[in-house]
Amino acid sequence: MSEVESAGLDGLDGLDGQGELDGPAGLERSGGRSEASGSGASTESDTPNAPGTPEALGEPGRLREPGPREPAGDTGGETSPGAVGDGPDTATPEPAPRRGGVDPVKTLMHRHRELCERAVDPLEIAAGLEAHGVTDRTAARFRHRDVFSLAEEMYARVPRDGDAPTEREPVPSAPGARGGWAVLALLPGALCAAAVAGVRLTDGQPRLMAAALGALAVAVGIRVALGRGPLRAPSGTTGRTRVWTCWLIAYALLGDGLLAAGLDGGGLHGLWPFATAPVLALALSCAPATWCAHLLSARARRKLAVSRGLAEFTDSVQPLILGVFALHLCALATLLTVCGVVLDEPAGYAGAGALGALLLLARLLTVHGFPHAPAAALRTAALVEVLAPATVFASRLPGCSFLAVPVQTVADAWGPGAVPALVCGTAALVLLIHATRTLTRASAHALPSGAT
Repeated sequence: MSEVESAGLDGLDGLDGQGELDGPAGLERSGGRSEASGSGASTESDTPNAPGTPEALGEPGRLREPGPREPAGDTGGETSPGAVGDGPDTATPEPAPRRGGVDPVKTLMHRHRELCERAVDPLEIAAGLEAHGVTDRTAARFRHRDVFSLAEEMYARVPRDGDAPTEREPVPSAPGARGGWAVLALLPGALCAAAVAGVRLTDGQPRLMAAALGALAVAVGIRVALGRGPLRAPSGTTGRTRVWTCWLIAYALLGDGLLAAGLDGGGLHGLWPFATAPVLALALSCAPATWCAHLLSARARRKLAVSRGLAEFTDSVQPLILGVFALHLCALATLLTVCGVVLDEPAGYAGAGALGALLLLARLLTVHGFPHAPAAALRTAALVEVLAPATVFASRLPGCSFLAVPVQTVADAWGPGAVPALVCGTAALVLLIHATRTLTRASAHALPSGAT
């Protein structure tokens, strides 16, 4: 072999190595040299899947992994390096982005953009997702163990200013934001005690005026006390229940006496005896009810902060709800006993206790964002209590004596006070079951009371 041919072959070997390192640039230099050198370069390019050839390139600048031998007809002959990826007969083009490449968490954040932007902590996002039906099983599809973990990632992705507060700031309606609500909770009981004293110390027309002014003062006191603190309900949710609540309290004051008079054959003329002890106890129980609501809200949010799953939070909050409910019943029973002894009147444990339980549960459900069931329960209880004395007096009509049979049977067995006890007790039991299913949700305790 001549020295010229040896030098030409050595030059081709050097270009092959450079083509492997430099990618398409090396191929261009190799292609130009092989056209000048003739048959030697064509022998190199005919080698299938040889390094530096177009068949070995998946995309410009990167070598493709060696694969099975492709048919010779697929290449369509010798291909120039500049035509790599330009036609259907060349190397495989870059695949389109797969659908699985879309970030699912980003899509979820876009769907709940307003929730993510206004949230001040991950718990609020978790509660909002849970309110929209997102469960731990749904979070697993986003590769998170539970809703809380998913909410933490969504909260971390939301862009915020560097000086944004990292902790929730107390708002006026939040429990503990201001200490005034604890004092205002005593206002209804104090006004009711003054009204009862005015009624018992007067007689005749002044007594009626004292009773009317006392009722008005107590109503204003209750409105002020419930307008702040843990029992503050969202605006627009209490209008439908205010009338029924007033009727239930009025029946606790006058209903038993009216029903007893009707069953004994009396008429509607004259005044019936006031049951002041149960009403005074109910007014005084506004304070322990407010404190129990604050205890429920504070403990529930604390459990929400440490829980790592919706099921875990539900299991921990359900005993808390029952415990707070039992605590309020004990406080109400104590107040009924004290008021009965001081005023020397029947305490009315059954009727007043059932009414106090009903009012507490209705208020808690309304405060935490579930006003429909309390409205229905209060309306039903009030209508039944209206029908009870109405059927007694309607039974005096000819041929209508059967109308008083249900009320007469209950009153003969347990007394007139059993009617409101059965009515309010049944409604309270329904609301208690409803509360153990709704107040155990994270969304019920995500926001401060009164802000839900």
